[in-house]
Amino acid sequence: MQSETADTPPPMAPAEPDRAADANATGRRIKPWHSLWLLLMLGWTVSAADRSVTGPVVTWMINNNVGFLADADRPYALGGLIGGLFFAGYMLTQFPGGYLGDRYGHRTLIVVSLVWAGIATLVTGIVGGLVTFIVVRVVTGLGEGAYYSNDRTVITETTPERERSLGLGVVITGLALGITIATVFTPNFIDLGKLWLPDVDAWRMTFYILGTATLLAAAALAWRFRKDLNARVVGRATLHLAGYSAVSLALIMAVYLLGTRAGLSDLWIAVLEVVLAVGLVLFTLARKGEELGPVLKNRSLFLIYLSYIAVLWNLWFFSFWSVSIVAGAAHSSFASAALTAGFNAGAGILGFPAGGWLSDLAVRRGWGRKPMLLSFTGVQAVLTVVFAWYLAAAGKPSLLVMGVLLFTASLFFNALQPIGHALTAELAPPRLRGSAFGMQNLIGETGAVLSPAVGGVLRDQTGGWTAAVWLDAAIIIVGFCLLIPVRDPRRGGTPT
Repeated sequence: MQSETADTPPPMAPAEPDRAADANATGRRIKPWHSLWLLLMLGWTVSAADRSVTGPVVTWMINNNVGFLADADRPYALGGLIGGLFFAGYMLTQFPGGYLGDRYGHRTLIVVSLVWAGIATLVTGIVGGLVTFIVVRVVTGLGEGAYYSNDRTVITETTPERERSLGLGVVITGLALGITIATVFTPNFIDLGKLWLPDVDAWRMTFYILGTATLLAAAALAWRFRKDLNARVVGRATLHLAGYSAVSLALIMAVYLLGTRAGLSDLWIAVLEVVLAVGLVLFTLARKGEELGPVLKNRSLFLIYLSYIAVLWNLWFFSFWSVSIVAGAAHSSFASAALTAGFNAGAGILGFPAGGWLSDLAVRRGWGRKPMLLSFTGVQAVLTVVFAWYLAAAGKPSLLVMGVLLFTASLFFNALQPIGHALTAELAPPRLRGSAFGMQNLIGETGAVLSPAVGGVLRDQTGGWTAAVWLDAAIIIVGFCLLIPVRDPRRGGTPT
């Protein structure tokens, strides 16, 4: 990793002016933090679309026998590995992104992350060849990994406690919007590409459109944060993040290339990428264990971190493969499957803000956040089991029934996430919230790295998606069990 002791850290970015205005805004209907929520939600929308579009594009390539998947012996396993490698990059900058946000300013890292992601997404549409495509997608993930922990911290700092969970839920609604856009509109983006590009290259238009949108969102947030941005600090933060990313990219690609040359399966390569990530985490902890002790040695926090493996597994298993799951089960067209799968992603548009509002209501009523978090996780587990059973029992599953089940399970799944984020914010010391959110998503992204690859391997081996969905349900149940011992600071005292 890049050394941080060679020079004196630059000063932190000044406090967000919205915070000063908050005290004088109590009489207004639209508060300063509300407009901030909308801009941060825009950032989530474009970055989520950038990362989730790979799945529909890979499905289109497989269905049309084009691109670098045309001659693959196990196309679903390879496609899943591509998704997993993206999340290996995304995973490895979760903690560094939060740590650098604590050091250079969280608003600075948000802008750096979006500019990075926009440029890398545009480049994805230019490159050719499997290895080059993977490299650029990993680089995209490395940049996007810095957004989550800094976004969560800015909302926590600028939003009054009575609306904190609502704000976390409203903003992350952008994740659902972005996934929905990537899932539902990829066929339209590809059709548009056919007007300007050869049919075999039409998929590239998707990345041109989304990369441009991401850069526009970055410009909007940079304008909002203009009083907090300093060119020198932005440059230093970018170089520092690039230092982490260069090491991570080299290691990720080394594991991939050596594993491929050694004849390892795509699943084993994905597992080794997770082992690599764990090794880098342990290295970081060895260097900064004392400084970060409050967010690493807190048992309740660590159990939440582990439970997020199930959250991220479910999120990116369905985000990556839902179009293929629906198309394969119902034998429908790519466009019809994409529209039905969109119910899974679209549920977050309701679920995220509803979960945040209900979480704040629970706190005001003195119930605490944990009971609602457990309840929603339990309902999601039951509905996922029902979906797996329906795929196994129905001879030809109905698009309508699959859409309803996907929507309902996803509604509870998305609602539970802002509750968990708010609980993490309450358990972590304010000065280390960026690091806590980074560690939460870093550990959770283990699920995102493995789920596309494991799902693809099971699809190739079994010829269907039922086994992969049953596995997803089992992992959700394990996540539920991990949350049971967590102490709610509002109901059981200060957790340890």
